[in-house]
Amino acid sequence: MNTSPLPKQFALDISHSPKASLENFLPGKDLALLSALQDIEKSWRKGNSQSSENPLNQRWIYWWGPEGSGRTHLLDAIGNAAEHTGLECIALTPFEPASWVRLEEKMRAISESATPSVITVDDVDRLDDRLVGSLFRILNGVQASKAVYIFMAGDAAPANLKLREDLRTRLGWGLIFQTQLLDDDEKIQAIEEAAKARGLVLSPDVLPWLLSRFYRDMPSLMALIDALDAYSLETKRAVTLPLVRELLQPK
Repeated sequence: MNTSPLPKQFALDISHSPKASLENFLPGKDLALLSALQDIEKSWRKGNSQSSENPLNQRWIYWWGPEGSGRTHLLDAIGNAAEHTGLECIALTPFEPASWVRLEEKMRAISESATPSVITVDDVDRLDDRLVGSLFRILNGVQASKAVYIFMAGDAAPANLKLREDLRTRLGWGLIFQTQLLDDDEKIQAIEEAAKARGLVLSPDVLPWLLSRFYRDMPSLMALIDALDAYSLETKRAVTLPLVRELLQPK
């Protein structure tokens, strides 16, 4: 299998790529999670999120699964949905500690407000001790609120995370889902839909060849679709197997 990076001269320009959305997520076996998120998105569009009846398990969701199973896509998608309906969305990752500090500074105001807001937390399994403490305090604020939504993702079920016990317990207070990797047929369907969204036509032999010789994880395959899109435009050629081989040929 070819697992070398894409040639440097074809550095990806993904500014034209479609934003992550619930509509362009292929659920595979994750229909229950997708349905729950779609219901929340619909409630935001209808304005029901400001109702006094807003139970915690409809505002607090954690999902887990292997890398490449769509964890981050879904976080980005629900965050984009929130912003599209005019809600404030704060995205937290282990790699941007300053955003955690800023959120904690205004957490009390957010939790006391009747105006809905959304928090997403990616890679919960990679939080250091300081951010574990921060997430613990943030979750306490979400619990005390009536309008704050929090969506979190990690690589293991709460009970199996190597985090302090009181945080693991809190992660399980809401709904919990497991994300699954797509099989080859589902991957082909997802890539075909991504190509279609870009107006890109792939010859029938391209995707089976890529799955047998290229990276098999979805982020790498989607990145390759972006590279093929750019290269096809640059060379003014259709995306055929010879063009794919040419793109991936070491220079």
